[in-house]
Amino acid sequence: MKILLTVHQFFPEYFSGTEVLTFSVARELMSRGHQVSVFTGYPARELMPDSQRFDQYEIEGISVYRFHHAFVPMGEQQVVSEIEYNNHLTAGYFKGFLDELKPDVVHFFHFSRLGTALIDVARKLSIPAYYTPTDFWAVCPTSQLLLTDGQVCSGPSSHGGNCIKHVALLTRWRHYSTVVKHLPDSAVDAVAIMATHGHGINFPFKQEISALSRRKSFNISRLNALQGIVSPTRLMTDVLTGNGVNPELIEQSAYGINVSGFEEFKREYPEDRPITIGYIGTLAPHKGCHILVDAFSKLTNLDACLKIYGNLNEFPDYVADLHAAAKCNDAIEFCGTFPNEQIADVLSRVDVLIVPSVWYENTPLVVYSALAARCPVIASNFPGMSEVVRDGWNGLLFEPNNSEALSACLARLHHEPALLHELSRNCTPPKSIATYVDELLGLYDKRLQVPKHPLSSQQEFAAYVPDNQGEYIAGWAVVGSNAPKRISLIQCDQEIGSTTEFLPRLDVRDGLRNSGIKIKAVNLGFTITLSGVMDKATAILEVEFMGSTKQRIPYASLQAGHFFLFDGGVRLGLDQENLT
Repeated sequence: MKILLTVHQFFPEYFSGTEVLTFSVARELMSRGHQVSVFTGYPARELMPDSQRFDQYEIEGISVYRFHHAFVPMGEQQVVSEIEYNNHLTAGYFKGFLDELKPDVVHFFHFSRLGTALIDVARKLSIPAYYTPTDFWAVCPTSQLLLTDGQVCSGPSSHGGNCIKHVALLTRWRHYSTVVKHLPDSAVDAVAIMATHGHGINFPFKQEISALSRRKSFNISRLNALQGIVSPTRLMTDVLTGNGVNPELIEQSAYGINVSGFEEFKREYPEDRPITIGYIGTLAPHKGCHILVDAFSKLTNLDACLKIYGNLNEFPDYVADLHAAAKCNDAIEFCGTFPNEQIADVLSRVDVLIVPSVWYENTPLVVYSALAARCPVIASNFPGMSEVVRDGWNGLLFEPNNSEALSACLARLHHEPALLHELSRNCTPPKSIATYVDELLGLYDKRLQVPKHPLSSQQEFAAYVPDNQGEYIAGWAVVGSNAPKRISLIQCDQEIGSTTEFLPRLDVRDGLRNSGIKIKAVNLGFTITLSGVMDKATAILEVEFMGSTKQRIPYASLQAGHFFLFDGGVRLGLDQENLT
């Protein structure tokens, strides 16, 4: 069969759990003679035109097709919150890609950076499509069901008011946070209804609020149009069905891992050496490594060392806080990353693995790897992990976000010398990737003839074939102390490009403030993709203020790499231009 897998990011730059699972499935399928391709997202490192957002590479014989994603307007869409889950540009490219590839099956492993409009495309082409959710992206814009105060969330409210509130506190709306954080979710739901149905009523971020309000219903309707969903945990099934997914679509199946290197794994716990405590994972706040560092630092008589494995550069501010919390403790070592094929070797040098997540972790693959290595796991007591880690049997569970509780678990390793040996003895091998792929192929075969569930308001997309000829300009703009309302490019009285979406540019804001200029706004950056050829000598840049006042600027007066002050208090910098 020709099988296409999709994922939000992929090897070689990204190799966390979802990427490892997708890569492992791809290699196992290929070993059985199937033709496998991968369609993936990738965070764009720089401003670029739409036509340059797609490229291709190969890794271990797998053809990988990549979309360079950014939280910016693209294609004909201007509302970034909508693009996040319903990306028309990516869907158009996907349409052309599927027309050429003609896969027998599409299996989605993540929709972030790609959007669920890909399901519309697969449905239109009558290609069976399946989904393995590895986090909660389908119902939660942050994927984590974790609130800003560290509390877990049950999912979107009736009109997504709690999600809108959360996003407002996390992103470019944060200058409204003093008001937003005190509003009840029901009040924000009412604002969402007004944004979606209140024609003629305008207020800040109306389109963004409306898009966020529609996010859950859009995604769930797409999931319900799939041939099948492979849910890895009971927690995931409950979250999906609790938010409207048809339970008849769901097959329960835990992840599989590559068990090579774990065969006949033996583990010993000599009493004459320190205990090696390990953390393996992303060094980001939601993974809770700070809880572990704090818990370990509280212990004074535990003969142990702590080895922390993770990318030290992905979240540098968080890693700096971890280093500060470690306080030059010689027993804490930051070990960086390692190739995934070395996981068995790394775990052979760890006596107990700690998974201190502060969110509803959906059973990270490293837990299965630890159990394969007969390495006990001490984990946050969340439903997803407690399905695999049984307290007092193959590991220990502690109250999430509680370093005192984790410290007490670690202290037990000192006071109960036989504990690690007993827990290790009860670690049973997890499912292999070969067995997992057997289950996927069985699902494909079983469901190929199942009638498709309806998809209301199905979208249709013309195939988009990048020609790498797209023209664009990028820069920043300030009107007085605020961001503009709209920027347009005009040629011969015809608009050939515009934007109403502005991106965070802290460098610009801080630079102007350091020059003594009072700037309130943060979202000052813009990118404008041109729909026609621009003559720099005659083109006009039009800046619209919040009060609908407009300032026209001859484009010929601008120069890339410089900024200018114009009448009406307009400061504008042109960073890049790609013009023929």
